[in-house]
Amino acid sequence: MERMSNEALGLRDLRERGLSTHQATIGDRVIAEESAKREHLSIYLSGAHAYGFPSPDSDLDLKCIHIASTGSIVGFDPPSPTFDRAEIIEDVEIDYTSNELGFVLGGMLHGNGSYLERILGRTLLTEPSPALAALRPLARAILSRRYHRHYRGFAGSQQKELAKTPTVKKLLYVLRTAMTGTHLLRTGELETDLRILAPRYGLEGVGTLIEAKRAGERVSADSAMLVEWEPKLKSILGGVDTARDTSPLPEEPPPDAVSALESWLVATRKERF
Repeated sequence: MERMSNEALGLRDLRERGLSTHQATIGDRVIAEESAKREHLSIYLSGAHAYGFPSPDSDLDLKCIHIASTGSIVGFDPPSPTFDRAEIIEDVEIDYTSNELGFVLGGMLHGNGSYLERILGRTLLTEPSPALAALRPLARAILSRRYHRHYRGFAGSQQKELAKTPTVKKLLYVLRTAMTGTHLLRTGELETDLRILAPRYGLEGVGTLIEAKRAGERVSADSAMLVEWEPKLKSILGGVDTARDTSPLPEEPPPDAVSALESWLVATRKERF
């Protein structure tokens, strides 16, 4: 296996996701700074930009996977598996998190959808290296019904937050999370963009919500909107449960697929000793 060489695409290549030139410039600067500190396997633009409903004041939610040197992992003082950076740079809010590869793969085996999205998501900011290209089919092979817990649980927690602070953003987050989980469980395919998911599942009224969200992150959801969406949310969240019960995915990751993933991880570790 050849050592990975990921090329940064840059945020400008995702301008259709609602990024301004200034946001892209600041984001690219942060990516360059963090890439100088650690070897990234993937750099993923998450949040509203990935979900299809950004507003001008949306933060840059950069979620990454990095590979630590094997020598550092097996030594007396292994590095932290997680690096965070949260700050505002020239009026651009940055939320950067990178998790180490082994930590991420372990989470994926337990059904962590956030980690899965960093590998299979559309808004990757790196050219797929041979390593990432090899990892993607391995990630698909370990898909299981365990992902129900992540997406259903996250959607439920967002619904509780919506009740406390009713904003259009929180309503959209409930919808996005539930529909991504439903689609994954039904088809084995990852899709995070609500603009694609809504028409596929006949979910009407989402376009109006997205238009309202473009005015800002804190646009309120009025009482009439909440009343209209309450029965829909109940049905949508129930749909995640139905998708789990009827899913073609196995209950747990297939043992052969887990072994293949572990072999890939070991090979990746060996070349970085």
